[in-house]
Amino acid sequence: MIRLLLLLLGTLTANSPGQREAAGYQSGDYGPKTPGTLYTSPDGPADGTGWPAPPMPLPPWQPGAPGPVDPGRRAGDPGSRRRRVPRWAKRTAFLVAVGLIFRRAVAYLVLIALSAAMHLVGVNVHLPSIRFGWPWQTISAATTATTNTDLGPWVLQKIEGISKPALGQANFSFVFTHKVSKNIGPWPCWYTSTFYAVGHASATVDLNPGHSWWARDTGHYRLQVLSRPRAGKPGQVAVIMVLPQPQLPQSAHDVTIDNIPSKPIDTQHSWTYPGFGCGVVIRPQFPESVLYSQAQQIAYYKSQHSLQVTHSLVTAAETEATQTIRDNFIQPTVNSLGYTLVRFAIRWAPAA
Repeated sequence: MIRLLLLLLGTLTANSPGQREAAGYQSGDYGPKTPGTLYTSPDGPADGTGWPAPPMPLPPWQPGAPGPVDPGRRAGDPGSRRRRVPRWAKRTAFLVAVGLIFRRAVAYLVLIALSAAMHLVGVNVHLPSIRFGWPWQTISAATTATTNTDLGPWVLQKIEGISKPALGQANFSFVFTHKVSKNIGPWPCWYTSTFYAVGHASATVDLNPGHSWWARDTGHYRLQVLSRPRAGKPGQVAVIMVLPQPQLPQSAHDVTIDNIPSKPIDTQHSWTYPGFGCGVVIRPQFPESVLYSQAQQIAYYKSQHSLQVTHSLVTAAETEATQTIRDNFIQPTVNSLGYTLVRFAIRWAPAA
Protein backbone atom coordinates (compact mmCIF):
# COMPACT_ATOMS: atom_id res chain seq x y z
CA MET A 1 0.00 0.00 0.00
CA ILE A 2 2.83 2.34 0.88
CA ARG A 3 4.64 1.51 -2.38
CA LEU A 4 1.56 2.37 -4.37
CA LEU A 5 1.27 5.77 -2.69
CA LEU A 6 4.94 6.51 -3.35
CA LEU A 7 4.51 5.62 -7.05
CA LEU A 8 1.54 8.00 -7.44
CA LEU A 9 3.40 10.75 -5.62
CA GLY A 10 6.40 10.37 -7.94
CA THR A 11 4.18 10.61 -10.98
CA LEU A 12 2.66 13.90 -9.85
CA THR A 13 6.01 15.51 -9.10
CA ALA A 14 7.87 14.31 -12.27
CA ASN A 15 7.33 17.59 -14.25
CA SER A 16 8.03 20.01 -11.42
CA PRO A 17 10.53 22.94 -12.05
CA GLY A 18 13.08 21.48 -9.73
CA GLN A 19 13.25 18.20 -11.52
CA ARG A 20 13.52 19.90 -14.94
CA GLU A 21 16.48 21.92 -13.70
CA ALA A 22 18.13 18.83 -12.32
CA ALA A 23 17.59 17.00 -15.57
CA GLY A 24 19.39 19.79 -17.42
CA TYR A 25 22.64 18.95 -15.66
CA GLN A 26 24.74 16.41 -17.46
CA SER A 27 26.85 13.87 -15.81
CA GLY A 28 29.86 15.61 -14.43
CA ASP A 29 28.12 18.98 -13.93
CA TYR A 30 28.44 20.36 -10.47
CA GLY A 31 25.44 22.53 -10.05
CA PRO A 32 23.98 25.56 -11.65
CA LYS A 33 26.28 27.89 -13.51
CA THR A 34 26.38 31.51 -12.62
CA PRO A 35 27.15 34.01 -15.40
CA GLY A 36 30.79 35.09 -15.34
CA THR A 37 32.02 31.94 -13.56
CA LEU A 38 34.27 29.38 -15.27
CA TYR A 39 33.52 25.81 -14.37
CA THR A 40 35.62 22.85 -15.18
CA SER A 41 35.12 19.18 -15.03
CA PRO A 42 37.36 16.19 -15.13
CA ASP A 43 36.40 15.64 -18.77
CA GLY A 44 36.64 19.34 -19.80
CA PRO A 45 39.67 21.42 -20.76
CA ALA A 46 42.28 22.58 -18.31
CA ASP A 47 41.73 25.66 -16.20
CA GLY A 48 42.20 28.90 -18.10
CA THR A 49 41.63 27.42 -21.53
CA GLY A 50 38.46 27.77 -23.62
CA TRP A 51 36.42 25.12 -25.28
CA PRO A 52 37.46 24.17 -28.81
CA ALA A 53 35.99 26.32 -31.61
CA PRO A 54 32.99 24.95 -33.46
CA PRO A 55 33.70 23.25 -36.84
CA MET A 56 34.02 25.58 -39.86
CA PRO A 57 31.23 25.51 -42.50
CA LEU A 58 31.82 23.43 -45.60
CA PRO A 59 33.06 25.28 -48.71
CA PRO A 60 30.47 25.99 -51.41
CA TRP A 61 29.92 23.28 -53.95
CA GLN A 62 32.02 23.58 -57.11
CA PRO A 63 31.09 22.31 -60.60
CA GLY A 64 32.38 18.83 -61.11
CA ALA A 65 32.48 18.09 -57.40
CA PRO A 66 29.94 15.74 -55.88
CA GLY A 67 27.06 17.75 -54.45
CA PRO A 68 25.27 17.20 -51.21
CA VAL A 69 23.60 13.84 -51.01
CA ASP A 70 19.85 13.95 -50.86
CA PRO A 71 18.74 11.27 -48.39
CA GLY A 72 15.58 10.78 -50.44
CA ARG A 73 17.47 10.09 -53.66
CA ARG A 74 19.75 7.24 -54.57
CA ALA A 75 23.28 7.91 -55.74
CA GLY A 76 23.53 8.17 -59.54
CA ASP A 77 19.89 9.20 -59.93
CA PRO A 78 19.73 12.22 -62.34
CA GLY A 79 16.83 13.62 -60.29
CA SER A 80 14.53 16.27 -61.72
CA ARG A 81 17.12 18.01 -63.92
CA ARG A 82 15.66 18.47 -67.46
CA ARG A 83 17.49 17.85 -70.69
CA ARG A 84 17.45 21.12 -72.67
CA VAL A 85 16.89 21.17 -76.48
CA PRO A 86 19.88 22.78 -78.29
CA ARG A 87 19.33 26.27 -79.68
CA TRP A 88 20.45 25.27 -83.15
CA ALA A 89 17.74 22.60 -83.24
CA LYS A 90 15.08 25.15 -82.29
CA ARG A 91 16.29 27.63 -84.91
CA THR A 92 16.43 24.97 -87.60
CA ALA A 93 12.89 23.83 -86.83
CA PHE A 94 11.68 27.44 -86.92
CA LEU A 95 13.32 28.14 -90.30
CA VAL A 96 11.93 24.92 -91.77
CA ALA A 97 8.42 25.83 -90.60
CA VAL A 98 8.69 29.33 -92.08
CA GLY A 99 10.02 27.90 -95.35
CA LEU A 100 7.12 25.48 -95.63
CA ILE A 101 4.55 28.20 -94.96
CA PHE A 102 6.06 30.68 -97.43
CA ARG A 103 7.32 28.09 -99.93
CA ARG A 104 5.88 29.84 -102.99
CA ALA A 105 7.51 33.16 -102.09
CA VAL A 106 10.80 31.46 -101.25
CA ALA A 107 10.82 29.47 -104.51
CA TYR A 108 10.06 32.64 -106.51
CA LEU A 109 12.94 34.57 -104.87
CA VAL A 110 15.35 31.66 -105.32
CA LEU A 111 14.54 31.44 -109.05
CA ILE A 112 15.01 35.21 -109.43
CA ALA A 113 18.43 35.08 -107.74
CA LEU A 114 19.45 32.00 -109.73
CA SER A 115 18.37 33.60 -113.02
CA ALA A 116 20.33 36.77 -112.21
CA ALA A 117 23.44 34.77 -111.32
CA MET A 118 23.26 32.77 -114.56
CA HIS A 119 22.74 35.97 -116.52
CA LEU A 120 25.90 37.48 -115.00
CA VAL A 121 28.04 34.47 -115.90
CA GLY A 122 26.50 34.26 -119.39
CA VAL A 123 24.70 30.93 -118.98
CA ASN A 124 21.42 30.66 -120.89
CA VAL A 125 19.26 28.07 -119.11
CA HIS A 126 15.48 27.84 -119.25
CA LEU A 127 14.23 27.88 -115.65
CA PRO A 128 10.70 26.89 -114.61
CA SER A 129 8.16 29.67 -114.17
CA ILE A 130 6.79 30.16 -110.64
CA ARG A 131 4.45 33.00 -109.78
CA PHE A 132 4.92 34.90 -106.53
CA GLY A 133 2.22 34.22 -103.97
CA TRP A 134 1.53 34.44 -100.24
CA PRO A 135 0.02 31.56 -98.24
CA TRP A 136 -3.27 33.39 -97.80
CA GLN A 137 -3.64 33.71 -101.60
CA THR A 138 -4.11 29.98 -102.12
CA ILE A 139 -7.44 28.62 -103.15
CA SER A 140 -9.69 27.98 -100.20
CA ALA A 141 -12.25 25.26 -99.90
CA ALA A 142 -15.16 25.90 -102.19
CA THR A 143 -18.57 26.61 -100.82
CA THR A 144 -21.91 25.56 -102.20
CA ALA A 145 -22.47 28.94 -103.83
CA THR A 146 -19.08 28.80 -105.57
CA THR A 147 -19.71 25.28 -106.81
CA ASN A 148 -22.88 26.33 -108.59
CA THR A 149 -21.41 29.54 -110.11
CA ASP A 150 -21.44 29.77 -113.89
CA LEU A 151 -17.82 30.63 -114.63
CA GLY A 152 -18.27 31.52 -118.29
CA PRO A 153 -19.79 35.02 -117.86
CA TRP A 154 -17.41 35.89 -114.99
CA VAL A 155 -14.29 35.09 -116.98
CA LEU A 156 -15.61 36.70 -120.17
CA GLN A 157 -16.40 39.89 -118.22
CA LYS A 158 -12.75 40.09 -117.17
CA ILE A 159 -11.57 39.55 -120.76
CA GLU A 160 -13.87 42.30 -122.07
CA GLY A 161 -12.20 44.68 -119.60
CA ILE A 162 -8.85 44.46 -121.41
CA SER A 163 -8.00 47.87 -122.83
CA LYS A 164 -4.39 47.51 -124.05
CA PRO A 165 -3.13 45.31 -126.88
CA ALA A 166 -0.29 42.87 -126.51
CA LEU A 167 3.00 43.91 -128.07
CA GLY A 168 5.45 41.45 -129.58
CA GLN A 169 8.81 43.15 -130.05
CA ALA A 170 11.74 42.03 -132.18
CA ASN A 171 15.16 43.45 -133.03
CA PHE A 172 16.89 42.83 -136.35
CA SER A 173 19.99 44.19 -138.07
CA PHE A 174 20.71 44.99 -141.72
CA VAL A 175 23.18 46.83 -143.96
CA PHE A 176 22.30 49.63 -146.38
CA THR A 177 24.19 51.99 -148.69
CA HIS A 178 23.67 55.68 -149.31
CA LYS A 179 25.12 57.06 -152.57
CA VAL A 180 25.15 60.53 -154.09
CA SER A 181 26.40 61.15 -157.63
CA LYS A 182 26.58 64.51 -159.43
CA ASN A 183 28.94 65.54 -162.18
CA ILE A 184 30.52 68.96 -162.13
CA GLY A 185 31.13 69.91 -165.71
CA PRO A 186 33.38 67.31 -167.28
CA TRP A 187 34.38 65.86 -163.87
CA PRO A 188 32.41 62.88 -162.53
CA CYS A 189 31.74 63.28 -158.84
CA TRP A 190 30.13 60.65 -156.62
CA TYR A 191 30.25 59.59 -152.96
CA THR A 192 28.91 56.39 -151.38
CA SER A 193 28.88 55.09 -147.78
CA THR A 194 27.69 51.78 -146.33
CA PHE A 195 26.08 51.64 -142.89
CA TYR A 196 25.25 48.94 -140.35
CA ALA A 197 21.84 49.55 -138.73
CA VAL A 198 19.72 47.88 -136.02
CA GLY A 199 15.93 48.08 -136.37
CA HIS A 200 13.29 47.71 -133.69
CA ALA A 201 9.67 46.79 -134.53
CA SER A 202 6.54 45.58 -132.75
CA ALA A 203 3.55 43.48 -133.72
CA THR A 204 0.26 43.97 -131.88
CA VAL A 205 -2.57 41.63 -130.88
CA ASP A 206 -6.03 43.00 -130.12
CA LEU A 207 -6.94 41.14 -126.92
CA ASN A 208 -10.52 42.46 -126.91
CA PRO A 209 -11.92 42.78 -130.46
CA GLY A 210 -15.32 43.90 -129.15
CA HIS A 211 -18.59 42.56 -127.73
CA SER A 212 -19.73 41.08 -131.04
CA TRP A 213 -16.52 39.06 -131.28
CA TRP A 214 -17.45 37.15 -128.11
CA ALA A 215 -21.02 36.34 -129.13
CA ARG A 216 -22.07 32.78 -128.33
CA ASP A 217 -22.65 31.73 -131.95
CA THR A 218 -19.15 32.80 -133.06
CA GLY A 219 -17.40 30.11 -130.99
CA HIS A 220 -14.53 32.45 -130.14
CA TYR A 221 -14.75 31.71 -126.42
CA ARG A 222 -15.36 28.41 -124.69
CA LEU A 223 -14.92 27.53 -121.01
CA GLN A 224 -15.32 23.91 -119.95
CA VAL A 225 -15.69 22.84 -116.31
CA LEU A 226 -13.81 19.56 -115.96
CA SER A 227 -14.61 19.04 -112.26
CA ARG A 228 -16.43 20.90 -109.50
CA PRO A 229 -14.88 21.82 -106.13
CA ARG A 230 -15.48 19.03 -103.64
CA ALA A 231 -14.24 18.12 -100.15
CA GLY A 232 -11.92 21.10 -99.95
CA LYS A 233 -10.29 20.39 -103.32
CA PRO A 234 -10.50 23.02 -106.10
CA GLY A 235 -12.26 22.32 -109.34
CA GLN A 236 -10.65 22.27 -112.78
CA VAL A 237 -11.48 24.26 -115.91
CA ALA A 238 -10.19 24.50 -119.47
CA VAL A 239 -10.46 27.62 -121.66
CA ILE A 240 -10.07 27.93 -125.43
CA MET A 241 -10.14 31.33 -127.16
CA VAL A 242 -9.89 32.61 -130.73
CA LEU A 243 -8.25 35.98 -131.41
CA PRO A 244 -7.40 37.93 -134.57
CA GLN A 245 -3.96 37.31 -135.96
CA PRO A 246 -1.11 39.59 -134.82
CA GLN A 247 -0.88 42.79 -136.80
CA LEU A 248 2.50 43.80 -138.25
CA PRO A 249 3.69 47.43 -138.25
CA GLN A 250 1.38 49.58 -140.35
CA SER A 251 3.79 52.37 -141.28
CA ALA A 252 7.46 53.32 -141.18
CA HIS A 253 6.73 55.32 -138.02
CA ASP A 254 6.04 52.03 -136.19
CA VAL A 255 9.69 51.06 -136.73
CA THR A 256 12.65 52.69 -135.00
CA ILE A 257 16.42 52.61 -135.58
CA ASP A 258 18.80 52.14 -132.67
CA ASN A 259 21.48 54.81 -133.13
CA ILE A 260 23.95 53.36 -130.61
CA PRO A 261 25.04 50.22 -132.52
CA SER A 262 24.37 51.72 -135.96
CA LYS A 263 27.56 52.96 -137.63
CA PRO A 264 29.24 53.41 -141.05
CA ILE A 265 31.37 50.48 -142.11
CA ASP A 266 32.66 51.51 -145.59
CA THR A 267 33.15 54.69 -147.62
CA GLN A 268 34.01 55.18 -151.32
CA HIS A 269 34.20 58.24 -153.55
CA SER A 270 35.40 59.40 -157.00
CA TRP A 271 38.98 60.47 -157.64
CA THR A 272 38.00 64.13 -157.66
CA TYR A 273 36.70 63.91 -154.05
CA PRO A 274 37.49 65.60 -151.72
CA GLY A 275 38.26 68.27 -154.20
CA PHE A 276 36.67 71.65 -153.72
CA GLY A 277 33.83 71.10 -156.21
CA CYS A 278 32.67 67.63 -155.09
CA GLY A 279 33.21 68.38 -151.42
CA VAL A 280 30.98 71.46 -151.50
CA VAL A 281 28.22 69.85 -153.59
CA ILE A 282 28.04 66.26 -152.26
CA ARG A 283 29.17 66.21 -148.64
CA PRO A 284 26.17 68.17 -147.26
CA GLN A 285 23.84 65.50 -148.70
CA PHE A 286 24.79 63.01 -145.89
CA PRO A 287 23.04 64.47 -142.81
CA GLU A 288 21.86 62.13 -140.03
CA SER A 289 18.20 62.85 -140.73
CA VAL A 290 18.54 61.59 -144.31
CA LEU A 291 20.41 58.45 -143.23
CA TYR A 292 17.88 57.73 -140.44
CA SER A 293 14.91 58.10 -142.81
CA GLN A 294 16.45 55.74 -145.36
CA ALA A 295 17.24 53.15 -142.65
CA GLN A 296 13.70 53.43 -141.28
CA GLN A 297 12.15 52.79 -144.69
CA ILE A 298 14.35 49.72 -145.20
CA ALA A 299 13.48 48.37 -141.72
CA TYR A 300 9.77 48.83 -142.36
CA TYR A 301 10.03 46.94 -145.63
CA LYS A 302 11.81 44.06 -143.87
CA SER A 303 9.13 43.94 -141.16
CA GLN A 304 6.56 43.33 -143.89
CA HIS A 305 8.40 41.07 -146.34
CA SER A 306 11.37 39.42 -144.64
CA LEU A 307 10.20 36.00 -143.45
CA GLN A 308 12.77 35.89 -140.64
CA VAL A 309 11.68 39.27 -139.24
CA THR A 310 7.94 38.70 -139.59
CA HIS A 311 8.17 35.26 -137.98
CA SER A 312 9.97 36.73 -134.94
CA LEU A 313 7.39 39.51 -134.62
CA VAL A 314 4.39 37.17 -134.85
CA THR A 315 5.84 34.62 -132.43
CA ALA A 316 6.66 37.31 -129.87
CA ALA A 317 3.17 38.83 -130.15
CA GLU A 318 1.42 35.46 -129.74
CA THR A 319 3.51 34.59 -126.67
CA GLU A 320 2.84 37.97 -125.07
CA ALA A 321 -0.90 37.69 -125.72
CA THR A 322 -1.11 34.19 -124.22
CA GLN A 323 0.76 35.15 -121.04
CA THR A 324 -1.21 38.37 -120.57
CA ILE A 325 -4.67 36.79 -120.82
CA ARG A 326 -3.84 33.64 -118.86
CA ASP A 327 -1.83 35.15 -115.99
CA ASN A 328 -3.61 38.49 -115.55
CA PHE A 329 -7.26 37.74 -116.31
CA ILE A 330 -8.32 34.08 -116.50
CA GLN A 331 -6.13 32.44 -113.85
CA PRO A 332 -6.91 34.93 -111.02
CA THR A 333 -10.64 34.86 -111.81
CA VAL A 334 -11.08 31.08 -111.71
CA ASN A 335 -8.86 30.84 -108.61
CA SER A 336 -11.04 33.31 -106.72
CA LEU A 337 -14.07 31.12 -107.52
CA GLY A 338 -12.45 27.90 -106.29
CA TYR A 339 -11.06 26.50 -109.55
CA THR A 340 -7.68 25.96 -111.17
CA LEU A 341 -6.89 26.48 -114.85
CA VAL A 342 -5.46 23.19 -116.09
CA ARG A 343 -5.58 23.89 -119.83
CA PHE A 344 -5.54 27.12 -121.82
CA ALA A 345 -5.08 27.69 -125.54
CA ILE A 346 -5.45 30.56 -128.01
CA ARG A 347 -6.25 29.90 -131.63
CA TRP A 348 -5.79 32.54 -134.30
CA ALA A 349 -8.55 33.44 -136.71
CA PRO A 350 -7.68 33.23 -140.41
CA ALA A 351 -6.88 36.48 -142.17
CA ALA A 352 -9.91 38.13 -143.72
